[in-house]
Amino acid sequence: MEKTLKNDLFLRAAWNQKTERPPVWFMRQAGRYMPEYWEIKNKYSFLEMCKTPEIAADVTMLPVDLVNIDAAILFSDILVTPEAMGGDLSFEQGVGPRFANPVRTWKDAEALDAGTVDKLQYVADAIKVIQERLNGSIPLIGFAGAPFTILSYLVEGKSSKDFKLTKTMIHNDPKLAHHILQKITDLTVDYLNLQIEAGVNALQLFDSWAMALTWQDYQEFAHAYTKQIIERINRKNIPIISFARGSSVFYPIMAEAKPDVISLDWNADIAAVKGKLPEAMAIQGNFDPIILYADKPVIKAKIHELFERMKDHKGFIFNLGHGIMPDMEFDKVKYAIDVVREYRY
Repeated sequence: MEKTLKNDLFLRAAWNQKTERPPVWFMRQAGRYMPEYWEIKNKYSFLEMCKTPEIAADVTMLPVDLVNIDAAILFSDILVTPEAMGGDLSFEQGVGPRFANPVRTWKDAEALDAGTVDKLQYVADAIKVIQERLNGSIPLIGFAGAPFTILSYLVEGKSSKDFKLTKTMIHNDPKLAHHILQKITDLTVDYLNLQIEAGVNALQLFDSWAMALTWQDYQEFAHAYTKQIIERINRKNIPIISFARGSSVFYPIMAEAKPDVISLDWNADIAAVKGKLPEAMAIQGNFDPIILYADKPVIKAKIHELFERMKDHKGFIFNLGHGIMPDMEFDKVKYAIDVVREYRY
């Protein structure tokens, strides 16, 4: 697949090769900061957008057509897997995702069905439509939520500031937590293999809430399952990126799971971290998304500062330390991407 791509910059960097400039894509690059996204969002519910392959493809293609990124990422959501397992999921405007049936007891856990990958066929269908539209121009990244983050949504029933219920479960009833995590892991492996079969060029695992954990708990309740996923998926010629909020702290453990790329949040010196990773491992990140609110000369200077630090390192993908903020000016995002595309080492 890589050989036929017109722009394989992202894949070359993901395989830790030297590139003429850093490739660029952004987490949440197809989203609420785009007026064109709202034109679609105002017609359909969020889940309708995810579950209708043509609409998911329309949204995926927005940043490809409008801001000229080096990799597309499938438009979907990390919570499609727990919904497939039996979670009663809804998205409320201004509130976010909610599960009406949170998982907090053994009985709740037994009701979760890990053998439901067929319910996610709409994602495979979307991937096929997107690849037809991309027509070999740039790679397509598929993704899934990492097990600890999915566990936290199932247990809390919504987003959380302190993860009190989830952390109480892992301490009071670790066997129950492990039982749920294994079910999530089994489905996630099947789901990522489904995406590979459908034609994605790369994968990313999102552990968005890993920063809630201590070092020891991260090893037991997050890393162990991420490692298992990376070992079990059919990843031949498909680079996998491991992302965690908290990666500035956890990257030494994350590297032990042997992803191809570690995606770093903005709290660490990316060049220092790259120097400590295994030699063949690439790195992605780690621009603070809040800098995109600044004036354009500041944005350009900060991007060039980062590139100056990374100029002696191969295998570097430029991205944000987390996703684009919903109220970001479209023009600032496009400008940042243009700055990256014009740069040469």
